[in-house]
Amino acid sequence: MFIGILTRNKDSWCSKKIIEAFEARNVKTFPFKLQDIVCNVGFEPKVLVGGLNVKDFDAILVRPLGPGSLDEILFRVDTLHRIARLGVTVINNPQAIENAANKYFTLSLLEDAGIKVPKTVVTENVREAIHAFPKLNGEVVIKPIFGSKGLGITKTSDVEVASRIFRLLHRNHFVLYLQEYVKHGGKDIRCFVVGERVIASMYRVAKGGWKTNVSQGGVPVPFKPSKETEELAVKAAKTVGCEIAGVDLMESKEGLMVHEVNSQPGFMGLQTSTGIDIAGEIVDYIIKKIKS
Repeated sequence: MFIGILTRNKDSWCSKKIIEAFEARNVKTFPFKLQDIVCNVGFEPKVLVGGLNVKDFDAILVRPLGPGSLDEILFRVDTLHRIARLGVTVINNPQAIENAANKYFTLSLLEDAGIKVPKTVVTENVREAIHAFPKLNGEVVIKPIFGSKGLGITKTSDVEVASRIFRLLHRNHFVLYLQEYVKHGGKDIRCFVVGERVIASMYRVAKGGWKTNVSQGGVPVPFKPSKETEELAVKAAKTVGCEIAGVDLMESKEGLMVHEVNSQPGFMGLQTSTGIDIAGEIVDYIIKKIKS
């Protein structure tokens, strides 16, 4: 068995844990970067990865693709689609990665599946964004439509401040993505889904602010989710198409709601706080999938 691991940094904590878990099971891995990929059209091999024919791999596990220009992002996703068409198992599958990368599209899929999500307005029209303030209860979170780890997110209840932000974003050709601020008691839930199971979960507790992302200072606190929470997290992951996902949920006055599905989730905070071998769970799932 030969597994490719697409990662920006093979020495990052999560990638190292995954490589170690494969090695512990006597599975050979080949970590590589996006810049190691060469695609050929009109002659063979169709895709080269670090000089190897991509068809030599039994599967490729995709870790975060990272930021990039429009050209880079489109090429990366298109390449993953082509690799999948060549018969190589890609986890998560390219369509799931594409779905989850776009916050608006993710929420629309979840809502269409009957899953409660925060009130959200997405537009390229500054005037409409300003008019949306009352619909969003006057306290708004402004997010990049593509992004992760809580980067580039701000919150305001001042329409004038929001108006300036909207105009600046519009001038720089960004889509305006604004969401109601859900009062969640300074914490949200991260459920880590592998296959059709929640293998680990935690509260992410904001520390000295309102952002709960661990990368932004949020504190991971392990907890046992209810059956309802687990079922909702699994449903959300399946709706977006993910086999492996970090599903983020909030406990609100209106009940549980899902606000994000991450198709390439980190798990250092979750694994270290719960003691659960998440890397091992991921690896066992991939091995079983290949053998089935």
